[in-house]
Amino acid sequence: MFSIRRDRPETAMKAQLDSLMEAAGDAVFRLDRQGEIIGFSRRARELIGTDAELAGLPLAALVAPVDHVALKSAIEEAIRAARPTRVNLRMKTAQNSLWMELQLSAYAGESQDTELLAVGRDITSQQETEERLRHMATHDALTGLPNRSLLSDRIRMAMAQSRRTGKGFAVLALDLDGFKKVNDALGHPVGDALLQVAAARLMDTLRDIDTLARVGGDEFVAVVPGAVSEAELQIIARRMISAMQQPFEIQGHTLYIGTSIGVAVFPEHGDSEVKLLAHADTAMYRAKETGKARCVIYSAEKFTQPEHDVSLEAAMFQAVRDGEFLLHYQPIVDARSRQIMGFEALMRWMRPGTGMVSPAQFIPMAESNGLINLLGGWALKAACVQIKRFEEIIGRPLYVSVNVSPRQFRNDQFIDVMNDAIRLSGLNGEQLLLEITEGILMSDPEHAESLLNAITARKVRIAIDDFGTGYSSLAYLKRFPIATLKIDRAFIKDLPRSVKDAAICNVVISLASHLDVNTVAEGVENQEQLDYLAKQGCGLVQGFFTGRPLPPQEIISLLEAEQAAREAASGETVDEPA
Repeated sequence: MFSIRRDRPETAMKAQLDSLMEAAGDAVFRLDRQGEIIGFSRRARELIGTDAELAGLPLAALVAPVDHVALKSAIEEAIRAARPTRVNLRMKTAQNSLWMELQLSAYAGESQDTELLAVGRDITSQQETEERLRHMATHDALTGLPNRSLLSDRIRMAMAQSRRTGKGFAVLALDLDGFKKVNDALGHPVGDALLQVAAARLMDTLRDIDTLARVGGDEFVAVVPGAVSEAELQIIARRMISAMQQPFEIQGHTLYIGTSIGVAVFPEHGDSEVKLLAHADTAMYRAKETGKARCVIYSAEKFTQPEHDVSLEAAMFQAVRDGEFLLHYQPIVDARSRQIMGFEALMRWMRPGTGMVSPAQFIPMAESNGLINLLGGWALKAACVQIKRFEEIIGRPLYVSVNVSPRQFRNDQFIDVMNDAIRLSGLNGEQLLLEITEGILMSDPEHAESLLNAITARKVRIAIDDFGTGYSSLAYLKRFPIATLKIDRAFIKDLPRSVKDAAICNVVISLASHLDVNTVAEGVENQEQLDYLAKQGCGLVQGFFTGRPLPPQEIISLLEAEQAAREAASGETVDEPA
C-alpha cells in the first residue's frame, strides 16, 4: 500500500500522484526538499523488504552511508537546476542490499512547497555484470590477482602518495625458480594449480595495504608502501622465499620450487613506473644469475653502465615515454631475381637535439636495464602491422624478420606478445621470422627447445642470426626447428677473393640446402658478391647493395617503383589493391 504522512491533507493533486505511483512498475518515493520521505509506492516497500513505516524517514536512512554525499548532491541539483537528475545508489534492504538508479524531479507541491519525486529502478543485475567486467579487465583470470593494468594504477597511486607524504615505497619483482620444469613435465593443469597456490602463499606474506600482481607466466610484482630500508626489504623477501620453499601438494604430486626477488625503491631507484619495474626486473635477473632463491636490491653503482652512459640511460627511459624509438626496414631480396621478398625490422632511436643514436649503444643498455622487453614487444607488433600495410600496397605476401634478444627470449610473456602481434596485424604466422643468436640456444637448450616448439606451432619461423660466429654446433640444426641460417657479414665482405670465406659460405649454403633450410647472406655490398652467392645457390641476400634500411614511407616508394618496373617489363598493368 502507498503510505502518506498523516499531517498532510488530501488534495486532488496528491490523490493523482498516489494513483500514478501505485501504477508505476518502479519504486517511487515522494520527498520534501530535505530528502525526507512523504510517501512511497507499493513497489518501493517490496524492494526495501521491510514492514517498518517509511514515511517520515530521511531517504538517506535507506541508502548505504558511502552514497550519502551522492544522494545529497543529486537532491540539491534537482532543485537548483529544475530538471531531472539521475544517481546510482546502493540501497539497504531487509535481506542484503541492491543497486538502484534513482531519477529525482522537483515540482511545486502543496502550499507551493518544493517537493521531489524519486523514481527508482533496480539495476543490481546490470551493476553486478559491469563489476564482473571491470574485474576481468583489471585482474588475472587464473589467480584473481591484479594484472598489469591495475598494477600500473597502483604504482602511480603509490608515487602520488609518496610525493605528498615524503615516504617511499618498494617494488618487488618475483620469478618462480623451477616452475617451468614442473609445467613442462606435468602439464599446464598442474602448472596452473601450482601458480594459484603460489599466489595465495605470496599474498599471505603481505599486508592488506600491499599489492601483489601477476604480470605473466610465473612472474609477479609486489608494491609495498613504506618499506624502504634494506633491513625491512630483506625481511619481506625472506618471508616470500620461505613460503615458496615449502613443498606444494598439487594433484597428487609433491612439488618444490622457489623464488628469486629483485627490489627497486621509489624514488631512489627510479622516479617513474617504467624505471621502477625495469630496475626491479634487472635486480631479479641478477638474483637468478647468482644462485636463485635470494633477494637482490637494485644498485645504480652495481647495475648500470659506466658513469658517462648514465645520462644516456636516463634519456632512454624518457624516450620510451615520448615515443622516440622507430623502425627502419632493410629489404631482403631474392639473390637471382632481385625481387623484394621481405624486410628486416631494425630499431632506431632519433634523440631530439642529438640525432640518431647507434643501436650498438642503446640495445645492450636496454638488455641490461630491462627495457628490452618493452621495446622488443613494441617492435614486434609495430613491424607486423607495418609489413601488412606494405603487403596491401603491392598485393603480394611479404615477410618480416625481427630480432629477439636473449632477455626477451627468456621472458615468459614472449609467446603472448608474439601472438598479439600476429592477431593485431592480421599476418599469417609463416610471414614472421624471428632472429635469435646461437648463444640463446646453447645457454639453456631444454628451455630453448620448448619455446621454439611453441613458436613454430603458430607457423612462425626461426632464423639463426650471425651463423658461424657463435657456438656453431651442428647438433642444434638437427635438434631445433630452424628455418633460416643468416650468414654473417664477416664471411661475405671479402668474397669471392678470400678462399677461406668462400669455402665457409659454400659449406653453409650446401648444408642448409640438404637440411631444407633457407639461407640469407648479410652485408652484401657489391655486384660481385651478389653474383657469387647466387651462383652458389644462396636464396636470399640483404645489404647496402640491394637496399639500405629505410623508414616506412621510403619503403613504400621503393615497393611502388619495383611494382611499376615489373609491370613495364611484362607489358601488363596490374590493378592496385583497394
